[in-house]
Amino acid sequence: MAAIDCGTNSIRLLVADLPGESAGPQAPLVDLTRRMEIVRLGQGVDRTGRLAPEAIERTRVALASYAADIEKLGAERVRMCATSASRDAANAADFTGMVQRTLGVAPEVVTGDEEARLSFTGAVRGLPADAKAPFLVVDIGGGSTEFVVGDRAAGVHAAISVDIGCVRMTERHLPGDPPTPEQVAAAQADIAAAVDRALAVVPGREAATLVGLAGSVTTVVALAQGLREYDPERIHHARVSYEAVTQVTADLLSQTREQRLANPVMHPGRADVIGAGALVLRVIMERAGMPSVVASEHDILDGIAWSLAI
Repeated sequence: MAAIDCGTNSIRLLVADLPGESAGPQAPLVDLTRRMEIVRLGQGVDRTGRLAPEAIERTRVALASYAADIEKLGAERVRMCATSASRDAANAADFTGMVQRTLGVAPEVVTGDEEARLSFTGAVRGLPADAKAPFLVVDIGGGSTEFVVGDRAAGVHAAISVDIGCVRMTERHLPGDPPTPEQVAAAQADIAAAVDRALAVVPGREAATLVGLAGSVTTVVALAQGLREYDPERIHHARVSYEAVTQVTADLLSQTREQRLANPVMHPGRADVIGAGALVLRVIMERAGMPSVVASEHDILDGIAWSLAI
């Protein structure tokens, strides 16, 4: 199966086989390849309401390379989901046509609710057996953040998507390099209001375990661990305290882009938006009363792949 997740900041590919029948109900997929390119499809969407031509072209180049991998590995089923940026754009048809020509299948512009449910499926399968339910899964993307509460047995109890992604918050509030205290305060207020709206719909304060997804979370966790290189195996299912997240967030928001780039775990395409992503995570933990977060390298991409197994 081949799954593609095209978000506001990055486009990612997973080609995987199903686990064998003897592997058990919580066994993860058998990865053949995972790839990620930061293409910033959502560049300027919050301001203009349109996808920039150069952003569509960056996405096309990455997608053409993914299509070659899919063909080489012989994937029998392909699903591409496009999320926040392509939901918001007035010229989404330009993007859809490009994908059809490049990949041979049309992208599905999933709703925020479906995005949240796919994220939950990808994150919860494979969690350690001692992880306590119910789970609050948060997927901090470029344009939006999904909140999902559920458990292994019953699945999703409630879900909501709100527009507080790391790219959107950076473009809206954090133009400074580094941002000023006033800019950070404005971003924090905007994020807190959105988080409170989400938690009024999704009972996240009642969850026993917070699971954080996507590059903002995994980068913050890598920094909190003091890793000298990005190591997915050490990040996956690592637990980090609220105090550690608070310190990393304060450090990132006080640094220039060049200083953030000097961190060995920092992807170059994430350095300008990671401060906002860390701030979203910190505010969620604060407003939900969560003492720690468990990072997951498995997320909506895995959920898309699992959806093809049905």
